[in-house]
Amino acid sequence: MSVLRTFKIMSLNTRAIARLNLTQQHLAPRRLSTIANINQGTKYTSDFKNYAVQNNKVISYFHDVPLELNPTTKEANIVVEIPRWTNAKFEINTKLPGNPIVQDSKSDKVRYVKNLFPHHGYIHNYGAFPQTWEDPTTQHVNGLYGDNDPVDVCEIGSRILHTGDIKRVKILGAIALIDDGELDWKVIVVDVEDPLAKEVYDIHHLYTKCPGLLETTRQWFMDYKLPDGKPPNAFAFNAVYKNAKETIEVIKQCHQSWKALVHGENRGGKLPTIANTTLQGTPGYVDDLGVKLDNPSKPDAEIPLEIQRSYFMTSD
Repeated sequence: MSVLRTFKIMSLNTRAIARLNLTQQHLAPRRLSTIANINQGTKYTSDFKNYAVQNNKVISYFHDVPLELNPTTKEANIVVEIPRWTNAKFEINTKLPGNPIVQDSKSDKVRYVKNLFPHHGYIHNYGAFPQTWEDPTTQHVNGLYGDNDPVDVCEIGSRILHTGDIKRVKILGAIALIDDGELDWKVIVVDVEDPLAKEVYDIHHLYTKCPGLLETTRQWFMDYKLPDGKPPNAFAFNAVYKNAKETIEVIKQCHQSWKALVHGENRGGKLPTIANTTLQGTPGYVDDLGVKLDNPSKPDAEIPLEIQRSYFMTSD
């Protein structure tokens, strides 16, 4: 065997081992109690970023916070992006190194959800299941493709949660929103530490324990873009909620899609997965990708007046 051929084989083996180590890092369990978060920059501007940190290292909200789905107890972990009754459209950025939570932007302007009377901003604590991915390369329900993001959650408990919180939740059901032609599941969950978690075990329990909640949630998702001059959203499955068992199957599928993504079996065409590895280093400097946590949190920017007003709309 030539020296050149031997070198090529060694290089291939080295890359394969590196990919295996990367995948094992993402799949390894992590203690939730040791995960904190750090704000950088000015909230309500494109400068703002919220990073997850564990053991003095920045980790990925998308890849490194464990899902830990338990079909028996109907429990899993979520990352909170948007507190209830707030307007800023915060989300895990799947493209930036470290996958921080940022405020989504369009045409260089940060985005908000308007106040759809009688509500104020988002009507639930809103977030995502880590280690899940709605695959945009495969047709799902009604020929629709996934939205290229982690699976969304609506947490309905008593507490107003915070951006970057990581919570263990009970899965109750889901509704399949069609958003800009893409399938966008909205999973209804409740914090396991909330008193309500001991009273509800499936989606139908909410009709008696929380009358009006499911109907209002469906209507809100249908109408929330109306103040921006957009048409009402539609739903798959005739806008009927899926129960907990059916919802867990959806989450399982999206977890498998995520595994295929980090294993390199599905690049998705849009997500630079390899660039989103767990960042090494300490708070203040992340050495392998050159990301510096050197932009301390500053006073919040002012929310525009048009975001603070109420909008009186109806899709009927």
